[in-house]
Amino acid sequence: MQLTPCQAKALHLLEGKSNVFLTGAAGTGKSFLLQQFLRGKDWNTHPILASTGTAAMLVGGRTFHSFFGLGILEGGRDATVARVLRNGRLHGRLQAATCVIIDEISMLSGETLATAEHIARMLRDSTKPWGGLRIIAVGDFAQLPPVQSGGGSIDWGFTHVVWEESAFVAAYLETPVRTNEPRLLSALNAIREGQINQDVREFLQSRTVPPETSFDGTRLFPHRASADRYNMQRLDTLPGEPHSFSTIYEGSSVHKEQIKRQCPIAEELHLKIGALVMFRKNDTSYPYEYVNGTLGTISAFSGDTLTLRLMSGKSIDVSRATFSLIDGNGNEQATAYNFPLTLAWATTIHKAQGASIDTLMVQLTNLWESGHAYVALSRARSEEGLFIGQWDERSIFIDPLVQSFYTTIRLQWGEIAATLPDRTPEISEADQSRPAKRKGKNIPNYRKTLPLVKKKLSLEEISSTLSWKPDTIISHIEKLLLEKVPIDIEYLRPKPDQFEQIAGAFYEHGMGALKPIHDTFKGAFTYTDVKLVKLFLEKEEGARF
Repeated sequence: MQLTPCQAKALHLLEGKSNVFLTGAAGTGKSFLLQQFLRGKDWNTHPILASTGTAAMLVGGRTFHSFFGLGILEGGRDATVARVLRNGRLHGRLQAATCVIIDEISMLSGETLATAEHIARMLRDSTKPWGGLRIIAVGDFAQLPPVQSGGGSIDWGFTHVVWEESAFVAAYLETPVRTNEPRLLSALNAIREGQINQDVREFLQSRTVPPETSFDGTRLFPHRASADRYNMQRLDTLPGEPHSFSTIYEGSSVHKEQIKRQCPIAEELHLKIGALVMFRKNDTSYPYEYVNGTLGTISAFSGDTLTLRLMSGKSIDVSRATFSLIDGNGNEQATAYNFPLTLAWATTIHKAQGASIDTLMVQLTNLWESGHAYVALSRARSEEGLFIGQWDERSIFIDPLVQSFYTTIRLQWGEIAATLPDRTPEISEADQSRPAKRKGKNIPNYRKTLPLVKKKLSLEEISSTLSWKPDTIISHIEKLLLEKVPIDIEYLRPKPDQFEQIAGAFYEHGMGALKPIHDTFKGAFTYTDVKLVKLFLEKEEGARF
């Protein structure tokens, strides 16, 4: 495990007992350091919380709001506290926890933090801050701020009295790990501080390209609709028919709708040979070939894998991955299963937060949030890979409160760092070799179907045993087949006349959607019947399995 000197010093703080605010500029390795700290630690005692659902899925954790039972804070702090005090499960998880990790802390308002802190004190029956829970807050207030409703000044977490009462010890990472190019770093540091000097102007102008310049990297847009529209326009210019990969969702209807809104991958992934794609997940197994933001182009479709050529020139095979929606208790409520990729000719600045992008085009005009321009520019891995379409000095600014806050943070860190060793703390080999696990975590839902299929139970019998709908059982079988699990499902084949009728409709209308097939028979066959025939057709024709 290779850490920079400031990361090593910060890890000593994390391994201590005080509340810690782990911060630093983009690309200094905050997330990586947090992963090292959490290795081997129990997820019940060290829950990882994130400010948004998408961020929670990327770190494999839960949302801050679900863990503390906040909901939408309806009725304000008092009403929220009164409501959650009746939540026995919340009481249990707050008692089990010893250290709570809050990622992307800048996107949580001060009032949200204060409400959660109040709840922790009440349910843990302690007058200590956070009821005696240790808090590790991670993030950068110079990046995206909390969502504001109704206008007014930004309710930064650090401006609220709860921040002072939490007595955070600051750990400020200074050494860049995303890039080590002096000119780029100098410009980013100045822009992070909202400073537009002559060196910054010259740097921005040197990376500005004419509007008609051809570009094969990722463009950042302020709005999602613009990014989606641009991606589909670029895909349409490629020759050949698109290959479509549907995301398989599991869970109740409510939770499936929730994961669809929060998941970083689309409901339907449309790809062609030559399509530019971005990974939306870190590779968690050796040799760690990609991270969130790595770019590549599709070079081949082969069974259950895609072959990508990375910007480095290396070719790798990619399999499907699972994104999980975790409730406040750490239980898996829903899953999304597909290739961990999105089209990458364009994305939004918000979606790019946390990503490291090889080739990047940004527009720095009409930006309205503190840190917006900095987040966009700091996604770039290198000066050579950064291109600017247009820029406007008015779009580059920092909230003066944030600027003042970090002046104090750097002074504090300078004093603290001088007392800490810069060598990596001793960590057992076992802790280094495995990620944190959820204590007592059950096997994935789809795997619970396997032993019942092996016993050759009918769909109705499996459905009754597991209390899931037959359609969900079919989705489980799809997932098992995609993973090449050796199972015999021939006993589930529909009767020949039914199979032939539905198969004929698929051959006429195509395999893309179930509704046209179902509508053809005007209710004679259920969606479950149609879905089961499609499963067998894809299995027999080698379309997916």
